[in-house]
Amino acid sequence: MKSVLIPALAAVLTLGSCVTARQYEELETRKNEYQTENEQLKTKNEQLTTRANEMEASVSDLNKRIEALESDTTLLGTSLRHLRNQYDKIHELNDILMNKNTTMLSEMTAENRQLLEDLQVTRTELQEKEDALVLLENQLNEKEANLETLNAELEVREAKVNELQELLQQQEDAANALKDKIAAALLGFKDKGLTVEQKNGKVYVSLEAKLLFPSGSTNINAEGKQALIDLAKAIEDQTEMEIIVEGHTDTDALRSNSIPRDNWELSVLRSTAVVKIMMDNSAINPKILAASGRSEFHPVDPEDKARNRRIEIVISPNLNDLFNIIDNE
Repeated sequence: MKSVLIPALAAVLTLGSCVTARQYEELETRKNEYQTENEQLKTKNEQLTTRANEMEASVSDLNKRIEALESDTTLLGTSLRHLRNQYDKIHELNDILMNKNTTMLSEMTAENRQLLEDLQVTRTELQEKEDALVLLENQLNEKEANLETLNAELEVREAKVNELQELLQQQEDAANALKDKIAAALLGFKDKGLTVEQKNGKVYVSLEAKLLFPSGSTNINAEGKQALIDLAKAIEDQTEMEIIVEGHTDTDALRSNSIPRDNWELSVLRSTAVVKIMMDNSAINPKILAASGRSEFHPVDPEDKARNRRIEIVISPNLNDLFNIIDNE
């Protein structure tokens, strides 16, 4: 693709003014950097979505574990109370037997011997119950300690999730506000092949080629230039955004010995022309702009070639704050 873009860019620069080889190389370097940054942003966005889903799954798992611990704690508490009742009854019986044993000790009758045997059995049972009680108390203490640890961990994770959700909502609200602002600025072009919509926290401005360019041309007409100037003015204060201008063509093959020679070159040259108009007529920061050509391979309607011939401007939020939250996890 680089071999295609270099002649295309050379042709654009030749049409505008003569530049040195060094300036050309700098432009080529900047173009490559913008494309690399675009791919990195997409990768980071996918990682963010995956990490957010993992955190939500982790929180759900912790909730289930806490519910299980709370259920175990309830059962152990019930068993403990039951054993305490038994212990009290056995202890009471032991006192009764001891009293009887003292009274009847002088009478070594068969009844006394049986009572003594019963007393020994009772004592053995009592010791077993006491041992079981100690074990249950230790288990209960351990469960309660685990529950406190899990509750603390859950609170931290819920705070992270809430922070992420709040930041995502803020970006969603900002994207909606920006969409409304752009739509208002471009209201005069609403029925002329221009649409503005917000999806997944990004704002998409789509301009059909007929609004901007004569057929097969990379020269922007007066009406299209005004639409781009209005758009650039509306977003020139957006310093925390990244803006990608994508050129799209239809599937009709373009073959020419002059520039543009095919749909790839046509899409790249058109997106570059749009970026230049936006930069030259507003205070928009060039660092947040990128131009790319998509040729014919991303149609919006396979049955409508006119809709596929378009410039699509994608305005994305800066995700550094989200990445910082994820990295601190």
